[in-house]
Amino acid sequence: MQTSVACTAILAVNGSGVNPAAVGEQTSASEPKYLAECSPRDRPWDRHRSDADDVARIYGTDKEFHGVGGRVSLCSWLLGFKWAPDRLDPSAFTLKLRAARFCRVRHCPICQWRRSLMWLARFIQALPKVIEQRPTARFVFLTLTRRNVPIDELRGTLREMNKAWERLVKRKGFKIVIGWIRTTELTRGQDGTAHPHFHVLLMVPSNYFTKNYITQAEWAQLWKDALRADYEPIVDVRAVKGDVIPAARETLKYSVKPADMKADPSWFLEMTRQLRKLRFIASGGLLKDVLRPEDEKEEDLLLLGDGEKADEEPEVFFDWQKNEQRYKRSKKY
Repeated sequence: MQTSVACTAILAVNGSGVNPAAVGEQTSASEPKYLAECSPRDRPWDRHRSDADDVARIYGTDKEFHGVGGRVSLCSWLLGFKWAPDRLDPSAFTLKLRAARFCRVRHCPICQWRRSLMWLARFIQALPKVIEQRPTARFVFLTLTRRNVPIDELRGTLREMNKAWERLVKRKGFKIVIGWIRTTELTRGQDGTAHPHFHVLLMVPSNYFTKNYITQAEWAQLWKDALRADYEPIVDVRAVKGDVIPAARETLKYSVKPADMKADPSWFLEMTRQLRKLRFIASGGLLKDVLRPEDEKEEDLLLLGDGEKADEEPEVFFDWQKNEQRYKRSKKY
């Protein structure tokens, strides 16, 4: 199939179920050239690949990270797509990613983005069986913070926070929780300090909100005691109403914003040293085996659906145009 047919078809679909094979050839002058034009839902690729250029450039300024920077600079340089039925409308066809080389560097903006989507997909896939075990269960979104620390004290601080979490889950008040997923997020303070905090998705029985409710003030006291802090840490707790997926998406988002990575190169390089080999995700109870963060292969970041295979030959290719900061249809394939 010619790439010109593919991009014309994707623009023509609009939910009408157009088959790409039935779309006639168009002149190259009328063809969209860029991935964002051919597949609007793939627009985020341009932003994340551009962020990866910036991160690779920062890594390249320090000999310690030259190798890492080189890997990030080549991450997902070429993307291969194949036609597949749309999940929401099987009679329509859309472009689905089938080939990409991911660097899998922890702080690569592309891999961080794809990894968060992978975890969310695994959560969504496992959720029906989890709910089957506790049909009336509800969810709570909890954020636990601590005071900012100098960036060169981050590693020790995170270890203290992890120990505090271990103490928290053993507290009597936490026993009501029947499942949890905890992630770590790090933001950069305006003064160059580091602000580590936990996002936690809690699964609780329905009577949590009647007989066993824990107020925000009580959560704050539980966390203060577990943290062994001599100040009042900020804690936010919210009941998840309706669909739990938005709360799961917030829990499983990036661990470090690309904007914070790029704001201060020296801060980012020290942050990379401090976070080396530290785990940023944990789970327990009924949600313990939902994400499987240790089970990650390169093809997992393709986010293949049921019945889709990574070895299917791509039909449309886009390569990264660094000068244009956009993915453009490749003439080489």
